[in-house]
Formats: sequence, C-alpha cells, structure tokens
Amino acid sequence: MKIDVRNWDNEVVGELELSGDVFEFPSRPHLVYEVIKAYLSGLRRGTHATKNRALVSGGGKKPWKQKGSGRARAGSNRSPLWRHGGTVFGPQPRSYAAKVNVKAKKSALKSVLSARAKVGHVHVLDSLDIANNRTKEFLARLEKVGLGGRKVLFVDSYENLNLMLATRNRPELATADSLHLNVYQVLNREHVVFSRRALGQLVEVLSS
Repeated sequence: MKIDVRNWDNEVVGELELSGDVFEFPSRPHLVYEVIKAYLSGLRRGTHATKNRALVSGGGKKPWKQKGSGRARAGSNRSPLWRHGGTVFGPQPRSYAAKVNVKAKKSALKSVLSARAKVGHVHVLDSLDIANNRTKEFLARLEKVGLGGRKVLFVDSYENLNLMLATRNRPELATADSLHLNVYQVLNREHVVFSRRALGQLVEVLSS
C-alpha cells in the first residue's frame, strides 16, 4: 500500500510504501478488546477502602453482661450487625493491572492501524516540527492539510515539545510517541498523522 507524504502546506513531497505486515494486518477484535480492557484497568488507582470491625473506632467494652438482661449476646458495639459497625468483605486497596503478552499488544495495534489505513485515515507528513506552540496557528495548519475540526492523533516524538504544547488544550487533538503508541490512543481518534521518522520507528518495532 502506497501513501503520499505531504508537508504542512498540503503539498506532496514524496511517496511511501506502507508495510504490509503492519497496515494490512487482519482484524483481531478479541485481542483489541483484551488490550483495551487491560489498559483501562491499569489506569484505575485502586485506593478504595472500607473499615472492618478491627479498624473502626470504639467497641472496646462489652455493651452489657452476657446473661440475665434478656437481650441478645453482644461483645462489641462495632459489630457488623450494629449501626456504625465495621463493614464485612468491603473493598480494600488493590491493583487492577492485568498482564497482556507483548505479541498480543503488537497484533492488536497492527489490527487497529490497518483498519484506519483501510478507510484512508492514516496520513504521513514529512515532518511534524512546528516553529512555535501557538494553538491558533496550529489549527490554521490543520485546516490546510484538511483535518480541521477532526479528532486527530499526532505520532512523533516526546522531544517535539511545541507540538505537544500546541495540542494539549484541544480535546479533539492528541499526541503520542512512536515508541509508546497504544491501541486506546488510536481507537480514541478518527485520524492518525505520522511524521516520516515516527512511522519508520513504529514499523521497525512492530515488525520485530
């Protein structure tokens, strides 16, 4: 599959052959589901906690004597049966992280990239470098390349600070590093724009 390489003025400056191993990969919805589920689970803080009868305050004294009062036996006013008592089997801090094999992650990413390429939503620019981090000027550039008002993911490098600053206050725009691209980032945006350098790095990683 061949794709035009353009610049910020939307001029064709070259042509690139997209790797068939990456951009013509068969659909793998089950892998995409597992990878997305693991990714979102990993974002959970897992700091929820409830107090059991050992942690809740009070309850050191037996409320009344064991026999003779006519009431049911009670050893603590912090029993789970009592109001303000401890919680039984309540949530405790835990990690929600789930393990996904590296091969599965790569296959899922290739699957979603192939789906984007099939409908023409993968774009390559010769360079994603910009002179400054002004969002207004960057949006004007997007209009030139025909992506104004679209949900776009820009894949380059974390070193491209101006790109990251220019897009961070626009909810429809996002940036990603080519060596840390994940399935969720691609699925969350309609179009994916690569710099020529970033695309080469990504293909090298996914083909290994």
